[in-house]
Amino acid sequence: MDGSSLRAVGWARSLPLNSEVKAARDWARAHLKSLNWTRDYPETVDAVLLAVSELVTNAHAHAHSSAQLVLTWDNNCLHIAVHDASSKLPTPRPPSTDGLGGRGMLLVDAVADEWEARPCSRGKTVIACFRPRAEPTGPEKR
Repeated sequence: MDGSSLRAVGWARSLPLNSEVKAARDWARAHLKSLNWTRDYPETVDAVLLAVSELVTNAHAHAHSSAQLVLTWDNNCLHIAVHDASSKLPTPRPPSTDGLGGRGMLLVDAVADEWEARPCSRGKTVIACFRPRAEPTGPEKR
């Protein structure tokens, strides 16, 4: 394979407004397991699942929208993309003791290697990138 080729795998799932965020986490965990991340990179898996929870929750709670969740692994970065119907881009808010919510993007910012939000013709997509945080420990090192 030459340097211009890219090998990637990906999965997509629609999560209606009335779906539970746990369904998104369970779905993502199953795909991370298929990549052996649950065995090789358990701390990164925890970070990914936290971000999935926060991004899907934001789509449901703030955008009042279904969430389109896409996971893509390109052998460098696991991209989590969540699309919703709101054009309002998320911004991390300063920490506060005044309320129970409003910390989702601060959490995503803390656990993801990088993230961005892109406006689309029918809403927005928030994308977070995760790189494995440790060398694989299993017998099959990649």
